[in-house]
Amino acid sequence: MTRAQTGRAAEDLAAAFLRAKGWTVLERNFRVKTGEIDLVARDGDEVVFVEVRARASRDFGGAAASVDAGKRRRLVRAARAWLAARGWDGPCRFDVVAVDGGRLEHLPAAFGADGR
Repeated sequence: MTRAQTGRAAEDLAAAFLRAKGWTVLERNFRVKTGEIDLVARDGDEVVFVEVRARASRDFGGAAASVDAGKRRRLVRAARAWLAARGWDGPCRFDVVAVDGGRLEHLPAAFGADGR
């Protein structure tokens, strides 16, 4: 399986997981010059920007640990573009879904709008 196929499979798994929790997936792979958001979803009255990371194993910290400060900054910039384009001024947050060797872990509110 190629890296792109692995990423797509992890995104499919994450989207199915979130839908099973009753969320609505609004958009997949939102791209702007400043970054990309894997999934944009709705959890009740909150928009959630979801970064999906996949790794074959938890070696070297696993998938969740790979969301470094630079990636968080790019996600925040992309989220600001999404919010502006959609005119959303309600609550929002940043979650991470980590898939390590087929095991899924959901990290709600993994970081804030300041990238920390």
